[in-house]
Amino acid sequence: MPFEPIHTDAAPKAIGTYSQAVRCGDTVYFSGQIPLHPATMEVVRGGIEAQIRQVFDNLSAVAETAGGSLNDFVKLTIFLTDMSHFPMVNQVMAEYFQSPYPARAAVGVAALPKDVNVEIEGIMVLDHD
Repeated sequence: MPFEPIHTDAAPKAIGTYSQAVRCGDTVYFSGQIPLHPATMEVVRGGIEAQIRQVFDNLSAVAETAGGSLNDFVKLTIFLTDMSHFPMVNQVMAEYFQSPYPARAAVGVAALPKDVNVEIEGIMVLDHD
């Protein structure tokens, strides 16, 4: 089955050899998003809450370009440089997602690109009704 790369200027451009997302059939695989503002490609200011919101905004923009929304995600993987930020992830995620929530894993890591504190990747399934 052929795959289609997904790209939008409403999310940060890839900073390496990858696509923002790739669609294969009804499944869309998202590369990790970090809290970069799409227009400036700079890390957002305002602490961990602002970073988490920017990541979800970036994921949402790519999802819309692929023909879906955050509510079509079936799996998220969250990478955090400090697991004490996990409660904030839950708080912000509750504003962006509705039940039923996607499956999810949270992984503590030593470092992330551009020294950010959070990166999130995911899988979205379209036409799942």
